Amino acid sequence: MKTPYLFILTLMLCIFSTYSFAHQLSTSYITLNSENNNDTSKNLYTGTWQINIADLEHAVPLDLDKNGQISWTEIKAKRSSINNFIKENLNITQSAQICPLKSEGIYQLDNHFNQPYLVIPLQFSCDDNEAITLSYSAFFKTDANHKSIVNINGVSRVFNINEAQQTFSFEQTSYLSTFNQYVYQGVLHIWIGIDHILFLIALLLTCVLKRSDKAWQGISSKKHIIKHTAWIVTAFTLAHSITLTATAMNLVSPNSRWVELGIAISVLFAALNNVWPLVLRLGWLTFAFGLLHGMGFASVLGELGLSSDYQLLSILAFNLGVEIGQLSILLIALPILIYVRHYTWYKKWLMPMGSVAIAIVALQWSIERF
Repeated sequence: MKTPYLFILTLMLCIFSTYSFAHQLSTSYITLNSENNNDTSKNLYTGTWQINIADLEHAVPLDLDKNGQISWTEIKAKRSSINNFIKENLNITQSAQICPLKSEGIYQLDNHFNQPYLVIPLQFSCDDNEAITLSYSAFFKTDANHKSIVNINGVSRVFNINEAQQTFSFEQTSYLSTFNQYVYQGVLHIWIGIDHILFLIALLLTCVLKRSDKAWQGISSKKHIIKHTAWIVTAFTLAHSITLTATAMNLVSPNSRWVELGIAISVLFAALNNVWPLVLRLGWLTFAFGLLHGMGFASVLGELGLSSDYQLLSILAFNLGVEIGQLSILLIALPILIYVRHYTWYKKWLMPMGSVAIAIVALQWSIERF
């Protein structure tokens, strides 16, 4: 009687995973830098706002001929509407005074995670040496999970629906505030990074089981389970810490497309290995896959930007945040898996079907990222 319920649970996992991943990529990027304008004694800020074209299409209809494709001609034809969208959703003030925002110059194209982005030029002026407040409201009505990574004069903030207005002060930040900010971003990334979560869960599903007579059996010793899990998690942690640090410090420069594809393949392999075991000792394989995941973490850190004052501290704090987020998932999942490991419905139904659901999502990612 449990089988229909397990099937429904697995289907919900699959749908939820796909949904979460789709919304994880809804991100825009604002980068601004200032220079002193000697004629007006004001700071002139110039930079860009990079918007996913698929997101922009929801706010400003771009597909004028309704053929399912957006051309460069269609984008240029909607420039006036795009400018109005900018004025309505991006406001900058200083001491309660509005700093008029302009968008003059040539549009360009860029990409993030294999998604096309429109690069919109921005410009505004504010007084010298004063903090500025930025209010951001774009896309929250259509996507509550949308975020914008804003970097002004090397100071980075992440805007979301709950933190849509933030103040930028350009005085040197403290060790503690920098540390707290990047730990928070590390925790946040692992919690919303569904590919990293599913990889970890795929590994944990069989950490409480052993292979005997071509079948999965529950491991009797909890001490052995904890030791086995600790080895796998340590291998993953050590590996992604190495590549996160090396990539963030520009010691290696991997192609983000192949890194993201490799991460998807790692999730696919870990899930299928639960159903059709090829590798029973996962430690070194987890280490190898962890190297890829570390590069993925570093790409997020790179787009967030390192603190101009404390670069090494930013890397270490972000890495610590990732570990805290990972540990919290482990502390929730492992006790549950230890409790259910001897039940037949877990070994024969829930674990295999959950693994298949993860594999389906990972296969979809692999195709999308190829």
